[in-house]
Amino acid sequence: MQRPAKGKTPRRPALKKTSHTQKDPVGVYCRIRPLGATDEECCIEMISSTTIQLHAPDGIKANRNGEYKETQYSFKKVFGIQTSQIELFEDVAKPLVDDLIHCKNGLLFTYGVTGSGKTFTMTGSPGEGGLLPRSLDMLFNSIGPLQAKRFVFRTDDKNGMEIQGQVDALLERQKRESNQQSTVPKTPSSKQKPDPEFADMISPEEACKCEGVDEDSCYSVFVSYIEIYNNYIYDLLEEAPIDPIRHKRPGGDTPLRIPELIPPQSKILREDQNHNMYVSGCTEVEVKSTEEAFQVFWRGQKKRRIADTQLNRESSRSHSVFIVKLAQAPLDADGDHILQDKNQVTVSQLCLVDLAGSERTSRTKAEGSRLREAGNINQSLMTLRTCIEVLRENQMCGTNRMVPYRDSKVTHLFKNYFDGEGKVRMVVCVNPKADDYEETMLVMRFAELTQEVEVARPVDRPICSLAAGRRHRNQAFRDELSRRQEERPGGPNNAEDGSVLNQLLDSLPALPACELVDPTDEQILPRLIEVLERRHRIRQMITEQYTRTANTLKSMLQEFDGHLMAKENFIHEQRGKLGEKDKIMFNQKNEMDRLEKKSKMLEYKIDILQKTTNIYEGDKRSLQQELESREQRLQRELSERKRMEARMQGMVSDTKHQWEKECERRVNAKQLEMQNKLWVKDEKLKQLKAIVSESNSSATSEQQRPPPPPDKPQRASREKDQPRAPEKRSRSPLPTTGTPIRLHHRRSHSAGGERWVDHKPLSNLDLDTVMQPIIPNAIKVSAANEKALSKCHKYVLTHQELASDGEIQTKLIKGDVFRTRGGGQAVQFTDIETLRQECPTASSRKRRSSEDGPGQHDGNKMDWNDRENRAPVASTSSGLGLQIGYQKRRK
Repeated sequence: MQRPAKGKTPRRPALKKTSHTQKDPVGVYCRIRPLGATDEECCIEMISSTTIQLHAPDGIKANRNGEYKETQYSFKKVFGIQTSQIELFEDVAKPLVDDLIHCKNGLLFTYGVTGSGKTFTMTGSPGEGGLLPRSLDMLFNSIGPLQAKRFVFRTDDKNGMEIQGQVDALLERQKRESNQQSTVPKTPSSKQKPDPEFADMISPEEACKCEGVDEDSCYSVFVSYIEIYNNYIYDLLEEAPIDPIRHKRPGGDTPLRIPELIPPQSKILREDQNHNMYVSGCTEVEVKSTEEAFQVFWRGQKKRRIADTQLNRESSRSHSVFIVKLAQAPLDADGDHILQDKNQVTVSQLCLVDLAGSERTSRTKAEGSRLREAGNINQSLMTLRTCIEVLRENQMCGTNRMVPYRDSKVTHLFKNYFDGEGKVRMVVCVNPKADDYEETMLVMRFAELTQEVEVARPVDRPICSLAAGRRHRNQAFRDELSRRQEERPGGPNNAEDGSVLNQLLDSLPALPACELVDPTDEQILPRLIEVLERRHRIRQMITEQYTRTANTLKSMLQEFDGHLMAKENFIHEQRGKLGEKDKIMFNQKNEMDRLEKKSKMLEYKIDILQKTTNIYEGDKRSLQQELESREQRLQRELSERKRMEARMQGMVSDTKHQWEKECERRVNAKQLEMQNKLWVKDEKLKQLKAIVSESNSSATSEQQRPPPPPDKPQRASREKDQPRAPEKRSRSPLPTTGTPIRLHHRRSHSAGGERWVDHKPLSNLDLDTVMQPIIPNAIKVSAANEKALSKCHKYVLTHQELASDGEIQTKLIKGDVFRTRGGGQAVQFTDIETLRQECPTASSRKRRSSEDGPGQHDGNKMDWNDRENRAPVASTSSGLGLQIGYQKRRK
């Protein structure tokens, strides 16, 4: 036996998650309130019935190019400042009320900055009823004659609905009316006079009604009113109990005149067996008319927290939620009473939410509790925005991020609607004044984001298996029965008895027309006895026939009962099998949902992997190209290195060969130089011997002849005086290389065509000699500098020093200029030329002093001063070249 389930909403979680479920985007509407004053600056322009444009007011920072940005936003429909409440209701709330009657849930909330007209849009004012009173009016106009009596439907504590019989409902009504101390507030009577505050909210001309209402069902409306203040839920319809401790005087039991009320306690959110969120312990009041429902709303509205701020004189400090719950159940087969089956009870609800406006504390100047309220309001709205963003990302990108519903009570309470439990619509209220431009921009962005979120379309409830039109036929039968009862004066019982009696009398034989006078009458009595016996036989036959018919009917009924029991058993078995099939289908649907989710996730991962693979392949191709280019470069470098090695080996061998030749040349040159020096010394000695011998011979000849006049000196000729003297000289052998010896001095290196730096210090003396170093194309400097060196290739330093004989000799120190790695200039000295001046007197003295004694030849003294004057001697010495010396004699 299956356990009867409690009343539940028509949507099931399994149906909302299938991939075949159709989805609709969240309907977002925009309403522009009129400006407070005609001279205020407006920043919103209505372009069309679906588009608005925001203009940046004066004082707002422009873009980088100096122009103000004008942004357009599109909505499902835009309502201008001339839009009436009835026009707004026709487009926004009327379809939701129609869905409510057809067992579908709905959520409608207003959103915007503080002072943008949200409460006016939801509640309205006298003569201009808002969305809430018009929705209630349409609901009761549609189901008014189809409502069940009070307490036939009863709510439980778990968001379910139960059905009571007529007797239990009557006892419940009597109990509620008699119990004045009940915790449930007394339902106001619908026969009371309407409150003048909301009596003229809706004019009779603007009343509307839903078409296509199921007349074979009974309806009952329950309302509840809560507020979310500082992220806590409070019941606005809960009557605060009196504190029994504070209500008494401290010294006795006499109660105080002013009762002390216990502060309201916050409520908690729970999840029912169908995974729907509800407020546990919230008061739900059954109402039977529009006035009664709005009276309950007004009682809760007076408890709502409202404060005065600098931006709004009556600013809502909490989010209010007015829940309209409609319970309906079908009638039985006779169309007279409600079907006592809890599985057939359907509950749908419509939530009308008035969100508190977002605000900036820099403008409201809020402090203390107002600042805390503003912070909680902004935090809850930010959580709502975050949930919308995550939902949009999951739907558009196929991700499965967790939506943070639990971060705020507002989002946690309505998470079922965003998961597919009904339609969701939002009315964005905007204030066109320029001061709210930045806040309005944020509201527009949130609205634009919300329109991209899709919600599963609600599914119609299953149709009841009973025949349609039961209520109408039952009413027609009642009307016809009452009409016939009124037409028959005898009443229904007498007429029925007379008709049955007449039928029985007509079935018996008629009695003979006779008059019995004598009890011994033999003519009349026999006939009368015969007729009565015949009538008795007929009665017996009728009785037997009735018995047979009754038995036949009984057997037929028993057979029918057997067939009925067999059919019921078969139906029960089929129901069991159907339940098993339903469970299998449910499990299969869940498995399909899981596999579809997994498939979508795998497709998403495959896309990511494919993108990653493409990226890696591109990187691989680029790396392969780079590797090939590097390999080619390496091959080129290797070949270049091999060529360089071969070149270097050739250069090394060439350089080695050159250095070998250079070393050989230098060795030969050195040998030649030493031989030349040796030869020069030999020549000097031979010349000296020749001079000595010549001087000796001349001295002897002069002694024999008179001396010549002094003004005509004659130079002694070596060839004439001593023609055979050279033959007696012992010449030194020439060099073995065969290179001719130049007796004259080689030309100075400074006489070339290269550019020179002629460095002559200021301390040098001018000797006025005939032989002077003259260097053409030279830069003369007194101190060496890098500028002069960078322009020349050669360098010469004129240096003077004191010789060993006390005379000044001049040295020309030469070198090559080359560039260094650091960018400077350097000089490498390669040659030295020496210029020396000798005094003849001093020379003769020196020779004579050195020749005294051993220098005498044939015992005669030679006079150097009278015989010879030595000329200056120039010599060149080099570490790399030859050294050549020459002398000139003068008489």
